[in-house]
Amino acid sequence: MAKVPAAYQATKGSILDVDKAFYDRLTAANTERTLLETVTVPMRDGQAWVVPAGHVFRIKVTEGPQVGDFNMWNLHNPRERMWASRTRQLQRAHVSTYDRLWSTLPYLRPMATIIDDSLADYGVDEDGGRVHDLLGTRCDPYVNRLLTGEDFDFHCHSNLVRAVQPYGLTELDVHDVLNVFQCTGLNDDDQYFMKACPAQKGDYLEFFAEIDLLCAMSCCPGGDLSIDLWGPEARDPLETCNPLDVEIYAVEPALLADWSSPQPAPYKGNHGMRLQRVDWPALKKACC
Repeated sequence: MAKVPAAYQATKGSILDVDKAFYDRLTAANTERTLLETVTVPMRDGQAWVVPAGHVFRIKVTEGPQVGDFNMWNLHNPRERMWASRTRQLQRAHVSTYDRLWSTLPYLRPMATIIDDSLADYGVDEDGGRVHDLLGTRCDPYVNRLLTGEDFDFHCHSNLVRAVQPYGLTELDVHDVLNVFQCTGLNDDDQYFMKACPAQKGDYLEFFAEIDLLCAMSCCPGGDLSIDLWGPEARDPLETCNPLDVEIYAVEPALLADWSSPQPAPYKGNHGMRLQRVDWPALKKACC
């Protein structure tokens, strides 16, 4: 890997300078949590759920390896949603503990912070693969039609569309995803590759909700991605498909005493545009 400094670097004391001690207290205090709800995302389907600000949610492998395609919105304003590309720049292309998922412009604030990851030690494998991917995006029926000539209604994009419909959202609200538990990288030709999911029963990725969230996830119809979805070796990977669970927790209020929900980006400009004052009486006198 290139030993070149990151382009986007945190200034001490800025919102990019994560208070690791605060998030460590949340994970160390697991016994000081209250499980509020468990949501099961069925295999080859999608599900949505709500997480209030200041709560924790855990995406968990319950049966066997499975990739989850994850979306997230401001519960009260779906125009503010997770921005995968900016998160890649501000954090990294494969996220883990202390990384944050950032929202779209003009809001640009942390929506959720990863506070625990059972695969944090996976690192970089022999092929350059890493887990929890922001490089790629969801599978969808449009690209499937292009590649195979067939229609299939249970791609991650379609699963997410169905999952958010009860919340008043549409296909236009579904966006680039965080591929939870997915192992990916770039090959020597700078092309995107996917490997078999390394997650096993009991593995998890845990988030702290920085704002009120609507979340949705699809259990990818590719299962653990050990079987090719396209190409000469492709076949139906149904045998590798499993559900995933999401656990939502309330934490002890004392742990949040010094925390406050981040505000939208404080930029107050108007992109260089200024409304010029018009002397309407003078114009009327001149023309009428």
